Amino acid sequence: MPAFRHDPALGDLLLLDGQVLVVDPGGGHWVKFVVKRVPPLPDRPHGLSYSLTLHDAAGRRLAGYDNAHPPPGRRRRTPEARDHRHGPRATKPYEYRSAAELLADFWTDVDSILKERGVVK
Repeated sequence: MPAFRHDPALGDLLLLDGQVLVVDPGGGHWVKFVVKRVPPLPDRPHGLSYSLTLHDAAGRRLAGYDNAHPPPGRRRRTPEARDHRHGPRATKPYEYRSAAELLADFWTDVDSILKERGVVK
């Protein structure tokens, strides 16, 4: 398990817990944040349980980052980190480095998907 290190953006990420934000001018896409502190363990070494998701007007998840379950191809009860990214076409392991990088990666995906869908320029 990695040694504890200070994460200056962690407080900001935790403040987003429970927030639902509309992210396009027409109101058809929204993001949802669920972020909780948990005891650091091998499957959540950063001490967080999180889900950051982008949805369309029908509520379908278009993208997301979470550690709610093991990434594809991993056994359910492995001691490895559970962090992964749900993309438009695949789910892949995600290397959690810090709260700031998680937020930056998530918002980069949100922006890219909204542009791809012609929602924003």
